[in-house]
Amino acid sequence: MSILEELQWRGLVADCTDTAELTKKISAPITLYCGFDPTADSLHVGNLVPLLALRRFQLLGHHPIAVAGGATGSIGDPSGKTAERQLLTKELLDHNIASVKVQLAKLLDFETQQNPARLLDNAAWTTGISFLEFLRDIGKHFSVNQMVAKESVRARMEDREVGISYTEFSYMLLQAFDFMVLCREQHCELQIGGSDQWGNITAGIELTRKKLGRHVFGLTLPLITNTDGSKFGKTAAGAIWLDPKRTSVYKFYQFWINTDDRDVIRYLKFFTFLAPEEIAALEKQHAENPGPRIAHKALAKFATDLIHGAQATTEAVRASEILFGGELKDVAESTFNEIVGEVPTKEMARATLDGAGLPLVELLVHAGLCPSKGQARKDIEGGGVNINNVREASAARAVAASDLLFGKHILLRKGKKNYVVITAK
Repeated sequence: MSILEELQWRGLVADCTDTAELTKKISAPITLYCGFDPTADSLHVGNLVPLLALRRFQLLGHHPIAVAGGATGSIGDPSGKTAERQLLTKELLDHNIASVKVQLAKLLDFETQQNPARLLDNAAWTTGISFLEFLRDIGKHFSVNQMVAKESVRARMEDREVGISYTEFSYMLLQAFDFMVLCREQHCELQIGGSDQWGNITAGIELTRKKLGRHVFGLTLPLITNTDGSKFGKTAAGAIWLDPKRTSVYKFYQFWINTDDRDVIRYLKFFTFLAPEEIAALEKQHAENPGPRIAHKALAKFATDLIHGAQATTEAVRASEILFGGELKDVAESTFNEIVGEVPTKEMARATLDGAGLPLVELLVHAGLCPSKGQARKDIEGGGVNINNVREASAARAVAASDLLFGKHILLRKGKKNYVVITAK
């Protein structure tokens, strides 16, 4: 398949300018770009679709450019936003770009000799231009009537309470300028982005035609939403980030494992490089027997391997198994630490566990798993209590220092899903 055919098969084409002409153009390697504004020091899973699309182009021999918005990020893109963005300082933007560059290296190949990816900052060609120069050379080519008609601008203008500032209204000109400069300096002929970028992309196409007399192209990818209508990449705890300091590897893995059954095949197409026949086989298995969640595990493994590496994925899988009653024998402390903080944690004085230790019934009450010692005895004798994932049937059992995992933790479970980690200090 050509890259366009592959993107269409994966459901990753929202809009495209001059599809027939672009199909001819990409029969040979071309240079393309996708921009991102460094509004945080980490990318999130919502950024993956366009960046993985860049990688798909790269794998087929094309030349990808990731453009960091050192200039546009200081303004704020109104697309898809219902309020003004908070303005960021240059120092914060520089810090965010440096942080995100590390993550981009996992998604794009900057080392290959054939067609290495490039990371450029649009501040490099924007900062030295005066306001008057920009108005004369660039602003002159834009009709306010056309700008107001763009969906990203019109939606904000129709909101009388919020409106849109002149600053964000001007964002379209800056992004269009990027495309023109990249075409002139880097021979870039295609811009890709989310479907909310269509207005900005077509503005760049027009500016490039007027200023350079060059015919360039735009391709947008759909904004991903879950089947239930919720926003992709958002959970009750917030966004799912690629930085493990913001979203642990365990949480990242669990995000993909918990994909709705109705979405899992779509997401295998969107977020993996698995071939059509591999995805077809997973789809067949999922349709015939969804219980083992084989498709979900394939999705979670691929995404976590890609961002965090195979070793981190292995630890996340093992941590997941622990919370489903898996054995703790030989488990690494780093793996166990993945689940600490994912379940309720209670502290207690280590001295309490010295000698004969603390009766289990008292520990269950302290952990909040049982309302009283009497109920704790009933739960233990009923076979519903586990210490470090080993069932305990004796209400006379005491928990001592020798039960501590890594000299500091005890994992208590009542029933199938009620966990508490006791941490001795």
